[in-house]
Amino acid sequence: MQLLDSRRLTGPNLIWDHPGAILDVTVTPGIDPETVEAAIAGWERSARQLLDAVGWGAEQTAVRRGPGGFSVALTAPIDGLYSAVELAEQAWHRLADGLPEPQTAVVEHLRAKITAEANPALLALKAAADAHGLSLRADGDRVTVGMGAGSRSWPQAALPAVDAVDWSALHDIPIALITGTNGKSTTVRLVAAMAEAAGQVVGMSTTEWVMAAGEVLDRGDWSGPGGARMALADPRPTLGILETARGGLLRRGLAVERADVAAITNIAEDHLDDFGVADLAALADVKFVAARVARELVVNADDPLCCARAAGLPQPLTYFGLDPLAPVMAAHLAGGGRACVLEGAQLVLRRGGLPPELIATVDEVPIALGGAARYNIANALCAAAVGCCLDLPLAAVRAGLTSFENRPDTNPGRMNRFDLGGVTVIVDYAHNPHGMRAALDTVAHLPASRRLVTIGQAGDRSDDAIRELSQLAMTMQPQRVVVKELPKHLRGRQPGEVSAVLADELRRLGLPEDSIELAPDDLAATRAALAWGKPGDLLLLLTHSGRGGVLDLLERLTTRGWLPGEGVDGS
Repeated sequence: MQLLDSRRLTGPNLIWDHPGAILDVTVTPGIDPETVEAAIAGWERSARQLLDAVGWGAEQTAVRRGPGGFSVALTAPIDGLYSAVELAEQAWHRLADGLPEPQTAVVEHLRAKITAEANPALLALKAAADAHGLSLRADGDRVTVGMGAGSRSWPQAALPAVDAVDWSALHDIPIALITGTNGKSTTVRLVAAMAEAAGQVVGMSTTEWVMAAGEVLDRGDWSGPGGARMALADPRPTLGILETARGGLLRRGLAVERADVAAITNIAEDHLDDFGVADLAALADVKFVAARVARELVVNADDPLCCARAAGLPQPLTYFGLDPLAPVMAAHLAGGGRACVLEGAQLVLRRGGLPPELIATVDEVPIALGGAARYNIANALCAAAVGCCLDLPLAAVRAGLTSFENRPDTNPGRMNRFDLGGVTVIVDYAHNPHGMRAALDTVAHLPASRRLVTIGQAGDRSDDAIRELSQLAMTMQPQRVVVKELPKHLRGRQPGEVSAVLADELRRLGLPEDSIELAPDDLAATRAALAWGKPGDLLLLLTHSGRGGVLDLLERLTTRGWLPGEGVDGS
């Protein structure tokens, strides 16, 4: 058994709704299960002794078992989370060293660390915020009470006395959490467009940026709790829409303890084996953490695992889906439920037995690409359902859907389309099998004389998973495939190793050697694709970490009026 990771849990998480510390432990295949259970019991016993010894006797411990390992956790005060991590580690090391009782030196060290970290003013402010029904978020050096336009922030080292706070000026704002495997960022931005059409000032966090009132506060992948806290600490938003990714949930937990609505877009294979999440059932557990804090849920009726997890939950449920005749959807509506569903070429809102209300037609939703991008129709329906749960007027829901476009400045890397001298170029972020199938299904409905796709994969996937990417690419029946390296995502592999596996699978599937080209990164793959393209061709560029450079290049070429056959260097 090996300790893989130890970290703080700052909000509701996979284990429970409390802050604390967690350790992830891997178990060597073939080890006796009784030995594993003895280790778990030993850690719990050791942690319990240390918690009692340092004065944290009211704190709890928990265990989560999974394929290949387990996680052990303990709760802790919010002003003692770093100390809690060390205490949890000490309990593990004492177990490994076979120490039966807490050593005096260890206990004294932990007590001193707890004393140094203690912040009584933070605990008092948290208790007062709870009493007023307000959220409190401690983010690095600052503490924020309330949200958005109803928030106030202070340095953590200079917190006010409880009676010095004007509690009447503070309030929370409506919050939507958007989670799932694919479609999160697009759904967040669609809901934001709807909310802005309704006159709301939006704070949102996504994989591309944190924004408030239309201003980018920071760029980068902010789909974790840090981005949520940044958006909610801005004093302008009247509504928050937060992308809630798997990684942030597992590393730290949620940024908020309450939300008005949580939407689960879908559950599909992605990043399995991280933090002990080894299968889809475990991944569903992670995604549905958001459901625990939400007043209402939005769930994909076309996803059996989503439906199974949502069944029996106490919150009001709104379904969305592409199949109005699906048994789950039909039963939900027959029972008086609410749903946003595709009926023919119309996106409609249904409320029980009432007549359907038209939201928009498929042709009126730009990101649907005339119906070719069915997954974006699903994203639009999900966003509409979230908008309804947030009590946005149907006219605003419609306005958001019909005005939002997949442009690089509004939805970068999500089916961004460029027409370059008769060559259709599409840039998409698809990076897992589910997302890639959706992208390939979309381009299959678009006319083309010849087709090219660029593919690459991170090194932390198995060879079989890497080969699956080539198998999916071949369903597009491409005349050329550019296999690119992802130099920032080697993750233990040697340079060229992943590309070799991808290319080998393409050859095995019958793609001629002269139809396979290797490229060192996203930008080089894009240049190679453009050099090959002719009028009437379709180039699908599945971009990853180099997406910004790719989009910049394509925008410069568009401005220049680039034509096939011209060079792309110095553009």
